[in-house]
Amino acid sequence: MLDQDYDGRSLFPRQVFFPMAADNEGWARLARNLKAEVDLERIEAYRGTVSLPFEPGAHKRVGVKIVDDRGIESLRVIPLK
Repeated sequence: MLDQDYDGRSLFPRQVFFPMAADNEGWARLARNLKAEVDLERIEAYRGTVSLPFEPGAHKRVGVKIVDDRGIESLRVIPLK
């Protein structure tokens, strides 16, 4: 999960990735369950591990939270210049 304007207290993910998700899991599964029209290129991008371009927010720091397949969470805060 990536919060491009992390305030130091609450993570508000604006990009969420499912890099290990199979074709029928993650965003593809959510779109199918919602019966929504989706941008397949964007779905494919969210299966990766590289963020999409974004503008820095007012707090000038990014929060990146990783939750592995065992539920172990890690948070890294990266200051932006």
